Amino acid sequence: MSVKKIVSEEEFLALERNDGLFVVHFMADWAPQCGQMNDVISELSKQRELKDVTFGIVVAEDLSEVSLKHNVSAVPTFVLLRAGQVIERVDGANAADLTTKVKTQAAKASLVSTAPVEPAQDLNTRLKQLINSAKCMLFMKGSPVAPRCGFSRTTVQLLSKHKADYSSFDILTDDEVRQGLKTYSNWPTYPQLYIDGELVGGLDILKEMDSSGELGPMLPKRQKLEDRLKRGGEGAVAN
Repeated sequence: MSVKKIVSEEEFLALERNDGLFVVHFMADWAPQCGQMNDVISELSKQRELKDVTFGIVVAEDLSEVSLKHNVSAVPTFVLLRAGQVIERVDGANAADLTTKVKTQAAKASLVSTAPVEPAQDLNTRLKQLINSAKCMLFMKGSPVAPRCGFSRTTVQLLSKHKADYSSFDILTDDEVRQGLKTYSNWPTYPQLYIDGELVGGLDILKEMDSSGELGPMLPKRQKLEDRLKRGGEGAVAN
């Protein structure tokens, strides 16, 4: 890409707003070192790895407002910008420093642009993962310690009665899950209880199963602390 000579503030602002790397040389015709640095950026602009970099030349005295904005008090000065933000600068005729900074910033931009984009996770896949994240999973409004509706509160009380070991998900925190699960399970209301990845039902179903004696036996039970300690002790002895 060739080096652009920028002759107006409007042209500079248009280039400055670009998302790509913009390298601008603030110079003066009377300074011989500026001519030498123009040769440097001309060579840089021809390098294949820098093909997406925009190089520009500004006569500092002609665009004094732009020079003032970027704190240019001497020439040559180089400012590296991306999307209107200054990311690097080089003060003086330091060709090696300029080359290093331009190539480093160009490489960073290339890594960002070529990085593979993670595909958005399919909602049904996410719902299936949530449902199967625990043997017994309750989708409710609020949490077991702070239910946000009467139906959820009653369901929690019912599970507590049977000392059920379960996890929960607050559907009020994620509207995508809240709406998507209704379609996924073909069940229009909450709470919803799942065991081993299968929908058991809502509160009315759970009440009926409790009355018939079906609910208790199918619920995984919380393990008592002494049982956990005993099991751990037995394991230690066995080892």
